[in-house]
Amino acid sequence: MELNPRIVEIEEKHFLGMSLKMSLIQNRTAELWRSFMPRRKEIKSINNTEFYSLQVYPLNYFAAFKPNNEFEKWALQEVDKEHELIEGFTNFTLEPGLYAVFQYKGLSTNTQIFQDIFSQRLPTSGYTLDDRPHFEVMGEKYKNNDEESEEEIWIPVLRG
Repeated sequence: MELNPRIVEIEEKHFLGMSLKMSLIQNRTAELWRSFMPRRKEIKSINNTEFYSLQVYPLNYFAAFKPNNEFEKWALQEVDKEHELIEGFTNFTLEPGLYAVFQYKGLSTNTQIFQDIFSQRLPTSGYTLDDRPHFEVMGEKYKNNDEESEEEIWIPVLRG
């Protein structure tokens, strides 16, 4: 596990996808992806073949953290700004901003990486957590439920 992130400034990104409300205790991630994956080929004008697992947390979610606090989780694919709307999918626009990007290799069910990021790396990095969506990018090396799986974890940050 690599705890030294690269810092990336992103421009606005456009997505099509599906979302569900959930908590860490009532995790509905598998249900969300089971709905999204069979229909993904309906999405035209895609920008790349990567999939995005994105979380929108309410204000102060981490300050008053409880595992039963709800947030919105998205299964997304990046599309061109001008894209066709598809019934059953929702548009999502990710605003520009600064992100700390962590390379992760291992099971996606292992939450230790997030504990390490928030308790060790972020507090000593010179950056603070920003109130914007968090996401994971699952590219060619991503393999569901496989210890050899690789993905990127994108955490929104502000300069300290």
